Amino acid sequence: MNTLYLDIFSGISGDMFVGALLDLGADFKELESRLQSLKVGGYHVHAKRAQKAGIDGVKFDVHLDDHGHGHDHPHDHDHDEHDHGPGNHHHEHEHAHAHVHHGHGHEHEHAHEHGHTNEHEHHHGRNFSEIRDLIANSALSEWVKQKSIAVFHRVAVAEGKVHGKSPEQVHFHEVGAVDSIVDIVGGCIALELLGKPRVLASQVVEGTGWINCAHGRFPIPAPATLEILSARGVSLTQCEEPQELVTPTGAALLAEFAERFGHMQGLTPRKVGYGLGTRDNRTRPNVLRAVLCDQSAGIHDWETDTVTVLQTNLDDINPEILGRVMKRALGEGALDVFYTPVQMKKNRPGVLLSVLCGEGDAERFTEMLLTETTAFGVRRYTSERRKLRREFGVVDTQYGRVAVKYGKLDGKVVQAAPEFESCKRVAEDNQVSVKAVYDAANRAIKV
Repeated sequence: MNTLYLDIFSGISGDMFVGALLDLGADFKELESRLQSLKVGGYHVHAKRAQKAGIDGVKFDVHLDDHGHGHDHPHDHDHDEHDHGPGNHHHEHEHAHAHVHHGHGHEHEHAHEHGHTNEHEHHHGRNFSEIRDLIANSALSEWVKQKSIAVFHRVAVAEGKVHGKSPEQVHFHEVGAVDSIVDIVGGCIALELLGKPRVLASQVVEGTGWINCAHGRFPIPAPATLEILSARGVSLTQCEEPQELVTPTGAALLAEFAERFGHMQGLTPRKVGYGLGTRDNRTRPNVLRAVLCDQSAGIHDWETDTVTVLQTNLDDINPEILGRVMKRALGEGALDVFYTPVQMKKNRPGVLLSVLCGEGDAERFTEMLLTETTAFGVRRYTSERRKLRREFGVVDTQYGRVAVKYGKLDGKVVQAAPEFESCKRVAEDNQVSVKAVYDAANRAIKV
């Protein structure tokens, strides 16, 4: 199976990601054609071969029709110079940000305040629900729809956390603008054109310094970028490059697609592509290197990640409180919570309470265990996981359509299971038992 390795030595943005995949062989005309199914007008895409610091690659741009509307929040952060032609070398940009503006960021090369396809959109932007519906109602493949919405959701969650809002309340200007929609959806399309390869990445490198915000200067990384990487538990290393290298869109693409972060292991490079940025960095080429690889024999294509395991032994707690802790932890994002009977000192029966969570959530859940239970201490360690690659589909049964989850290893389905909630809804609609629907779905699954 194909494996795509992203070398993040000089950051990542949406347009650099698309450019790198085009350089690896994703067909530009097909990409352009599929983007048209979004029913978003007022733009055209352009890709050209160019060089950055002597490195040859592809520069991908989204050019918007000029309706004469200015930008709400220009700034002087020159990391996003945009090459739109002779004599036009410096466009000021905004970050991929929500309605509550920072004014600092940029979508690396071309994230303008692009709501100006019409006056209303320019001032009010799109919220996450509108973006989700725009993608869901398109003629794109189900895989592209699912992944594009998932990437936007990561940004919406991060922006909501920064601004104290729910994801649904976040109104996007930059990320909701045409060029950023094209970057995210275009990146998913390009991955599909390359055969939906497994994605791995190097350690993520970000720059240093400051960015201009609506209420002053803010240190790099940008708030949304940091929240996105934190939610996925991605480690970040800053370098001496004195500007922002990782944008929120770039971080969200990484968080959604990269299975693990680290050095190449057991990969045979087959083709190398470069997605070019616009500005000239001071310490490194402004490029994203993408390597299409073959998996070495004996290495499986399972997904890998790391989780934090929190544990504490309890022998003096009301079981009703344990039930409350489990419900709260799962409701706040724990991956799993479970109890194990144990024999403790002084011959007391007890319970081992275990919470699995993302690395970025470990402190929060540790505090919960220390304040919500009778624990005086919590053990903590990191555990690696191997997971089947998951895909979702539907099967037709005598009762209706039922959602099914498939687990793949090395391109083959090795597990398949009806989704319980889907079975439950179909059972209620038909006034039959959940077991009957579940059995019918299992019979309809073809592996």
